[in-house]
Amino acid sequence: MLVKINSIATVGLDTIPVDVEVDVASRGFPGFTVVGLAGKAVDEARERVKTAMVNSGFDFPGKKITVNLAPADLPKNGAAYDLPIAIGVLVASGQIEKPHSATYFYGELSLDGSLRPTRGILLLALFAQRKKGAEIYVPEPSAPEATVVPRVAVYPVGTLMRLVQHLRGDMKIRTLTHKAISNKDSCTVTDTDLQDIAGQEQAKRAIIIAAAGGHNLLMWGPPGTGKTMLARALPGILPPLQPEEALEVTRIYSVSGLLAPGTAVMTTRPFRSPHHGVSAAGLIGGGVNPQPGEVSLAHLGVLFLDEMPEFSRSVLEGLRQPMEDGVVEIVRVSGHVRYPASFTLVAAINPCPCGYLGHPRRECTCTPKMIAAYRHKLSGPIIDRIDLTVLVSPVEVEKLSVTKQSPDARMSSTMAKELVTQTRVIQKRRFSGTGLYTNAQMKNRDVKRFCNLTPEAENFLKVASEKYDFSARSYMRLIKVARTIADLSESEKILPVHMAEALQYKQLS
Repeated sequence: MLVKINSIATVGLDTIPVDVEVDVASRGFPGFTVVGLAGKAVDEARERVKTAMVNSGFDFPGKKITVNLAPADLPKNGAAYDLPIAIGVLVASGQIEKPHSATYFYGELSLDGSLRPTRGILLLALFAQRKKGAEIYVPEPSAPEATVVPRVAVYPVGTLMRLVQHLRGDMKIRTLTHKAISNKDSCTVTDTDLQDIAGQEQAKRAIIIAAAGGHNLLMWGPPGTGKTMLARALPGILPPLQPEEALEVTRIYSVSGLLAPGTAVMTTRPFRSPHHGVSAAGLIGGGVNPQPGEVSLAHLGVLFLDEMPEFSRSVLEGLRQPMEDGVVEIVRVSGHVRYPASFTLVAAINPCPCGYLGHPRRECTCTPKMIAAYRHKLSGPIIDRIDLTVLVSPVEVEKLSVTKQSPDARMSSTMAKELVTQTRVIQKRRFSGTGLYTNAQMKNRDVKRFCNLTPEAENFLKVASEKYDFSARSYMRLIKVARTIADLSESEKILPVHMAEALQYKQLS
């Protein structure tokens, strides 16, 4: 008997329907074959399915069983085909009735018949949403992430036996209730508050501008001046993810298998801080079966590179495309995948290998050759893609004194978050219907449309560009930063004072 069970395959963030065709032949030598360009994990499903069925009390047919995963020219990877294969064998052997055409099965089986957490459940729900009356049967630990998708019946399956009882009508599984995405319960916990950082007022201002507009930021200065602390304080001032943003981020974490069991949706912005030994595939994405890298996991959040010159130059050069386009294209012989990667880059560097070049009290021990080699790690195109550059100087001892500090006089992370959130609301209204979220995401045509400069500000920009010989990219990025500074002061037009502040952060580069 031949049966077809619905499932899906994920290629990057794209979802492709897969027909799991199961044939239990009455003739031929007993065997269990899986075809259809199946990967190693799919090929091993034969043993998992057989053992799970037997341990769940079902009869495993001692006949020739052939499983075809169609389309056959699409690579299939992962263990999510265990459940549809098991259901197909049960239907083909006459132990249960065939489900209706809008039913999808997806999940990994344990040897005892229970279902394990499986990646990509959200993508399955979004795909099934296109069909009227769709039902999806997925592992119970991963089912909550599908509840954010309306008009889809989500059945959390604990064990294979429990699923069969439901399909037979003996004991129904209750569907999960749809839950709209909300950021009311969002809370970013961080150990560092802006108020706890002594001095560095200009660097704090740069952090707020970067958070408000999603701009790339480079902090440079000697060791121990607070660069890392400032970066660690950044998550505490970022606004919560809006529903449409949360869905974008959750899709990436779902397909990567990084959503904790029971988690429905990401509500806080990602903050990724990879070690400088990370590979190009780890940072940008890749592998035999291309997976998202750190730049995609930081989508709509922050990618922090501490001691940026310590990263391999070839790895850093891979940042060019995502920093410019907000996406990553991973090309393989079998095809290519596309992952979103619109992140805010925050980098910290020392002026030289020892870190004390230009220090007022410490002597630099580096040779000119060492300094040149150190700075050579950061190419011109990478520096040109950074919007804000700020010097983080050594803090005076008086400002470090506990008795002389006055926390009430400094801006706390809570106050900064309110300011940043208010600025993001302004941008949300401005970019309504465009697919943009922040000023940093604007393309050249958007800059001309949304950035209204006064004649004085435009003349200021023209003079500065001619004097410092800005590239076209730097010219546009300067306007974007000025737009954010104007938004922070709730100014509809970009004034010369806004352009001047934006310029001071550009000149340090």
